[in-house]
Order: sequence, then C-alpha cells, then structure tokens
Amino acid sequence: MTENEELSGQHGDEIRMPDVIYKPGLNKLDSFNWLKDISCMPGENDIVEIRFKNTRKGFFRNVNSLRLEIGDIVAVEASPGHDIGRVSMVGPLLNEQLKRLKVHPSADDLKKVYRKAKAVDIIKWEEAKKLETPTMLRSRQIAEELKLNMKIGDVEYQGDKTKAIFYYIADERVDFRQLIKVLADEFRVRIEMRQIGARQEAGRIGGIGSCGRELCCSTHISNFISVTTTHAKYQELSLNPQKLAGQCSKLKCCLNFEFDCYVDAQRSFPPKDIPLELSDSTAYFQKMEVHKSLYWYSSDPDSPANLIAVPVERVREIQALNRKGLKPDKLIVLSEPLEMEHVSHDLLKNNSLTRFDPPESKNPQPRHSHKRKNRRYYDKRNK
Repeated sequence: MTENEELSGQHGDEIRMPDVIYKPGLNKLDSFNWLKDISCMPGENDIVEIRFKNTRKGFFRNVNSLRLEIGDIVAVEASPGHDIGRVSMVGPLLNEQLKRLKVHPSADDLKKVYRKAKAVDIIKWEEAKKLETPTMLRSRQIAEELKLNMKIGDVEYQGDKTKAIFYYIADERVDFRQLIKVLADEFRVRIEMRQIGARQEAGRIGGIGSCGRELCCSTHISNFISVTTTHAKYQELSLNPQKLAGQCSKLKCCLNFEFDCYVDAQRSFPPKDIPLELSDSTAYFQKMEVHKSLYWYSSDPDSPANLIAVPVERVREIQALNRKGLKPDKLIVLSEPLEMEHVSHDLLKNNSLTRFDPPESKNPQPRHSHKRKNRRYYDKRNK
C-alpha cells in the first residue's frame, strides 16, 4: 500500500496518508552504511536500530523476522503501549555499532519490534507530532506559574499518544512533582521528565556553528567528552570566551578533534618558559607554531615587539649551552633571519585557466589576409 494512497476508515471515511518520505543524509546523527554491499547472513537481522525524534535512538529485537530496510516505519514496544520509529541501521554495520556502544546483543532488556507501521499508526503518529510544539509552549507557562527554576527545551510524544517526554534543563535540583500533576491534568497523558545538559539541548535543537556548518552535536557526536581551557592552550588558541564557546554557551566540542595531534607534536619540544641567555641580551618566549616547529622570541617579556622565529632544535641547543654557563652571540646561526615561507593550500594556484586549450601553432597565419590582398588589388585598379 503506497504512502499517498487513500484508505477507507471503519465508518467509510476517507483517510489520506501523510507525507512521511524518508530522506537519507538529512537526519540528525545519520550513519553512513559503508557495509551495504555485504550480504547479510541468516540471523544477523535479529537486532535493528530505530530512530525516534531528533537524536534519540535505540536497539530493538526483530522477533518476527521482518524484512526491514533503512527508512522503514515500524511499531516497537514501549512502556506502556507502543511507539513509532524509523529503521536507521541494519545488517553487518549494526554489529560494529553494538561493539562501539558496548551493548551486548543477547541482552534481555532489548525491546521488540512488533510490525511495520500501518496506515492508522502513521496517522496517529503524525497527529502526535503536531501536538509537541503547543504542548512545549504551554508547559513553559505552567512551569513559570509554579516558579520553577527550569527550562523545558523539547517535548516528544509517543507514537500512540499515551505518553509524553519532557526534556528540561536546570542548574539546580528541581522538585517537579506538582508540575507533573498539573501537566497530567492538562494534557491527559502519561508524563516523563528527563533532564538533559546544554550540549544535549543544542544537539536536539540544531543550528549553524561559527564555522558555517551544521552543529557537530546534531550531525555525528553521540557521546560528549569534557572540554577544558587546556585544550585551547595546547593548540595556541586565544582564550577568548566569545570565540571558544558554542551555541550552548559551553566550550566547543571541536576543540577535542585535533587535541591529540597537538599533544603528540609537542612531546619532543623543549620547555618554553625558560628564557634564552645571549651574550648581549635575553630572549623571552612569546608564542609558538606547533606544526612548523617554531618558537617566537622577543627582547621584552611583556611586549611581543621585534619577534624572531627560532627553530625548536636551535632552542634546545641554546638551552643546553646555558646550562653549561655558555651564552651564544645570536639566536639564529644563519646570517639572515628565518623567512617564513607561506604554503598555500590552493590546489589550483599554479594552474592556468587556459591549460586545457589546444596549443597555438608557431607560425600562425594572419586572419583575413586574403581580404587585405584583395583590397590592395582593387585600390591599384581604381587608380
């Protein structure tokens, strides 16, 4: 039965299926199935990954041996009732996902996949999703009337509209027992309060970061690792909170991406807090370029004026001489200062736009030469 086919209800009413077309690559925390060309062995499709709203996923057991593919809408077990979700991962890639998340496939707490969703299930699911935004706005008003120091960031209805999950953020512990009673009387559903952090809220809401791309927490980050200012110091970044903080007002998660690379590169570097003693002056450290293995020194410890780039090997050599009581004459052995060669990352920098044009002949014939000859001939004749 197609998604756009009109179905008749129990009393003869015509029911039209909503538009629930699956679009791969446009979902939060979407996974690329790089093992899709490998055929599944019998028994490997017992467990599937189901995606729900935003970043919520779960593993379910396919007890009925349904032939499920990525994008199928299924009805799964919930407590209580049933929920509606979409299949997000099947096949051999699922085994790698279970190992990464340390989930045992024979666990008894895995819930079941009942069936592929029927037309009535999908219609009720779409009706439940339409209630989420009004419910969130009304719940915020109720929390404000009760003077609770909390923020309700999102609401997710269960597929059968018997339960609603309220995601909230709070700096302190909140007694929301009265809030649950008011919400249950207001919306006539089972209420579940789930506290999340600022990073989880940013992942659920989504947005565009300062880099111009979609937030990492809503595209591929599934578990959050703590980020401190030490990550910025190792990467020689300015400790400016406006630049280091993301939309969640926390330090950006991308500071973790290249942190190990910077740490490995600096393991063999000499200490930078030791001034370099010269015969006529003292050089003080100002900054460094990790991947170019350069230390920058100046004669004034409080001012980065007249900076000189010194290779790491030369710094290590001068420190060894200072420990022996010797003072070299210059920072750099070369007569000329070290020139910083700028390496362009443009792959087409040295390529011309006409590099694919056919080469011109060495003795090109002048264009329209016959016209010039004819013109001279007619001029002589007219004379």
